[in-house]
Amino acid sequence: MIRSITQRPGGDNQLLVQTLSPATHSPLMPLVRRIADAGCNLADTRVSTLGNDSSVTLLAQGSWDAIAKLETALDKFAREHPDLHLVHYRTQVRSAPTHMLPYLIEIVAADRSGVLAEVIDFFVRNNISIEQLSSMRYKAMQTGAGMFQAQITVGIPADSHIASLRDDFLELCDRLNLDAIMDPVKF
Repeated sequence: MIRSITQRPGGDNQLLVQTLSPATHSPLMPLVRRIADAGCNLADTRVSTLGNDSSVTLLAQGSWDAIAKLETALDKFAREHPDLHLVHYRTQVRSAPTHMLPYLIEIVAADRSGVLAEVIDFFVRNNISIEQLSSMRYKAMQTGAGMFQAQITVGIPADSHIASLRDDFLELCDRLNLDAIMDPVKF
């Protein structure tokens, strides 16, 4: 019997689903229901409101036939909701990177162009994977000043010299006038 890579036995087949829609019409509940009705489990979920729109990212997991059933249900759902942008595709189960140390970076600074690009560039140049990133602009309640805030979870290669990396990162933050911390993620 020959199987394609996306049709693995058991429940380790995965389907990544992403939608964009008006925030007033979030498809979260209908999508979660379709995932359950297809016989799949919800492995991961991310929901966020950006501007006037909502982004929903779901990772469904199940047997290959349950994933196929879900694909059909999602195609029908997308046709029934023309204001919804829906993309789905099969993805691979991610193996846990044992050689990466999880660190949380928190940054607060006066808002100005290019700050996040400089920080991301630092991580990329140092072979550090960005696992999660959330940033926003806001007005300081006390002064009304434009502010920038970011939370970034990164994976640092285990063979990195953490003290040197931290020093380099804090030097970048000093140069950019950012208030930042870099701490290991504790579970």
